This record gives sequence, C-alpha cells and structure tokens, in this order.
Amino acid sequence: MGTWRRAYGALKDSTMVGLAKVSSEFKELDIAIVKATNHEECPPKERHVRKIFIATSVARPRADIAYCIYALAKRLAKTRNWVVAVKTLIVIHRMLREGDPTFKEELLNYSHKGQILQISNFKDDSSPFAWDCSAWVRTYALFLEERLECFGVLKYDIEAERLMKNAQGSSKGHTRTRTLSCPDLLEQMPSLQQLLHRLVGCQPEGSASGNNLIQYALALVIKESFKIYCAVNDGIINLVDMFFEMSKYDAIKALEVYKRAGQQAENLSDFYDLCKHLELARNFQFPTLRQPPPSFLATMEEYIREAPCMSNISSKNLEYQETNLLTYKTEEHADATENTELSVDEVKEELVEAVEPLERITEVEPPLEVTADLLVNSFVPCKLLYCPILGRLR
Repeated sequence: MGTWRRAYGALKDSTMVGLAKVSSEFKELDIAIVKATNHEECPPKERHVRKIFIATSVARPRADIAYCIYALAKRLAKTRNWVVAVKTLIVIHRMLREGDPTFKEELLNYSHKGQILQISNFKDDSSPFAWDCSAWVRTYALFLEERLECFGVLKYDIEAERLMKNAQGSSKGHTRTRTLSCPDLLEQMPSLQQLLHRLVGCQPEGSASGNNLIQYALALVIKESFKIYCAVNDGIINLVDMFFEMSKYDAIKALEVYKRAGQQAENLSDFYDLCKHLELARNFQFPTLRQPPPSFLATMEEYIREAPCMSNISSKNLEYQETNLLTYKTEEHADATENTELSVDEVKEELVEAVEPLERITEVEPPLEVTADLLVNSFVPCKLLYCPILGRLR
C-alpha cells in the first residue's frame, strides 16, 4: 500500500509539473512550489525553496508575491497527504523567517480574506501513522497562524529582531519588550504569550515524534522558541518595573500576564524535556528555565486591592476581574509572605538570570547526513557559530 501511494504521489507531482510547463503564466514559480512540496518524505530541497524566495523578493511586483501565496494556499487546501501538507507549511514557515517582509504583509492580508492556515479538518487517513502525523500538521498550522497574527499586533517579526543594547553599555542585549510603554506592553504581551502557547502545543505524539521530516519542521519551531521566551521574559521585567505606577485596571491585566508567564515557563521546560529525547536535540543547547518568582504575586495582589481606579471601565466589572484574579488570601498567606515577599529589584534580578543561559554561544559542526539535523543550515557546508537566540552568526 505504501509503495503504491508513493508511486501515485510521484505521478501526480510529475503531472502537475508538466501542466505548469505548458499552461502556467508563472511557470518557474509553479514548478518550484510543486517540487519543493512533493510527495517525497524528506525536507524541501534548497534549490527549489531558493527559487520561491527569488520569485517573492522585494524587486518583484506585488502581484507575483500574491500569486505565490495563492499557489501555496491552493496546494495546502487540496492535498490529503500529510507529507505534502508538512512540506508546504515548512515553505511558508521559511518564507516568514527568511523571506522578504513584503511576503509577511501580503500573507497577513490574504489570511484576513481567506483561510490559508486554518486546516483544522485536515486528515490523512491512509494509515495509523498518517493519523499521528496529521495531528501534528494541524498544530503546526495553528502555530504559524498565531505567528502571523502576532506579527500583525506587534508590527514587527520577533524572530527577525536583533537584541538591543542597554544605554549603560552593557554587553547583554534585550528584546524590544524591555522598553515598551505600559499601553503597548499590555497590548503585546498577551499576543506573545498566545504565540508561546501555540508553540508548546507543537509536541509530536505517537509515531510522528520519530519521523525525520516532522523533526525538521519541529527544529524550526524550537529555534524560534528561544527568542519568543526572551521577549516574554523581558516583557515581564518591564511589567514588574512599572507595575506599582499602574492604574487598578492595568494592574489587574498585568497580574494576569505575570501569572500566565509562570505557568508557561513550566510548560516550555516540559516541552524542552520532550525534545531532548529526539534526534534533533544534539543541535541545540537547551536552557534551564526559571519561573517568575511566585512569592511576588502576594505583593502584586496587595497593590491591586489598594490601587487607584483611573479607567472608564465600570467598578462592577473591575470588581469581578479582581475577584477572579486574586488567588492569594491575606489571612491564609500572611505568615508566608512576611518572609518570602521580594522587592522589585530582586524580582528583576531573578528574571534577568532566567535568560542568561540563552545568551551563551556554542560552536557546532553541521552534520552531513540529510535528516532533521540539517535544520535551516542545510545549505551551509562550513563550520559556523551558532547561538540559540541569534541563530547562525557569520
């Protein structure tokens, strides 16, 4: 059965290439998309992906970029083969990571009109193994969809951002969320945390976890996790710094963000533990994550009880939000908080230490075999410096 499906898939690919040669206005692009997302169970070949990059570069008309998105969307919508679906999502992911910014803008516009990444009903029912892979295809698409939505909220790509240096000339860099104003921070943090939630959901289950093609795609996801986590952590540092100057309404929203950050640090740590047992683990230096200090919650909740109301929101709604968020009862935790409450500076110091393992640079040799180990460096044959945050360093 598997041999027959592979032969049938190869026949379909060759037929589509033949049709593109004689009837397509965008012949070279259509052929590159079909060959990059064919039925062969291996990562998309670099030469085909590069042709797609060239076809959607800033020098090309917007109509060409729009057609590329349309062609990828059509390929994803029509296939019922998990290999083709994963490879199409990998191409889209790499375009988001490495392609021209105009591709992100056009894809965001297209997603508002169509449903390119909304494939919750996708299922390859050819075998039990294909079912496991289909489940991962759906979660991968959800992550990419959230990544695109996050780009729309932040107005910049978190993965493309370079670390900023402190004004004091410190050698340690930080992300943009460390310096955001309070309104911008409270707007962007929920979006970043939702993106991290979708990322942690990309855990392959069952027989899909050992598949090389899925591990290749998972490696792209893992590489993005470092910067997303740093952005969330820097946002928490910024939030703690300005928390005691917030209105009651903003402080309640900030408390919700702080609580979720603690849970997500634990979830991401579990995700890393799972990934350490996979073949791709030898390409990453997984950090040991630390949660935001939970003892600081009592101090934050105490401030909310006494904070001034400076908002148009009704006092009844504000009281409802406060009741649902304040989990530490004064009478139950009075003795504990006397000895465990931390100052703002102590909390910030712990949060800064939490991301320090991510800033270490290690030297690695890219493997020669064509497996998930190649990650995004499959076309670089030389020795390179690799940083979990910054990626390949030239």
